[in-house]
Amino acid sequence: MSNRIILLVEDNPDDEELTIRALRKSNLVNEIVVARDGQEALDYLLGEGAYGAAPPELPQVVLLDLKLPKVDGHEVLKRLRAAGRARLIPVVILTSSKEESDLASSYANGANSYLRKPVDFRRFQEAVTQLGLYWLVLNEAPPAVAR
Repeated sequence: MSNRIILLVEDNPDDEELTIRALRKSNLVNEIVVARDGQEALDYLLGEGAYGAAPPELPQVVLLDLKLPKVDGHEVLKRLRAAGRARLIPVVILTSSKEESDLASSYANGANSYLRKPVDFRRFQEAVTQLGLYWLVLNEAPPAVAR
């Protein structure tokens, strides 16, 4: 289990640090790869751009923020679901958005889960712990991303 990669797509350094800290406090020793904008996430997942010469191992799960520079999270999700290489990877939307349209659009575009970031760190840590345990320990990965 410890070889399973988590791709965190987050442009806010504070949210990045809190998410990583919460995952570590949960004793999840997975490798965490961070993409700080939507284009970087797509390049990583699709094996393009800087990753074109040697596409990286696909993550077990993607934690995707919606409000991102260059390419927003909705577009990342759409393009990911249209791609052969990474279309089955579970994607968890991890966002502060309370917009119903973001929720509906995320599921319509193929999100596997939608989690609003709690403001309180303790609640955020609990949410990330449960998220990590489910997607990395309990959930059976689709064959395309199975290790």
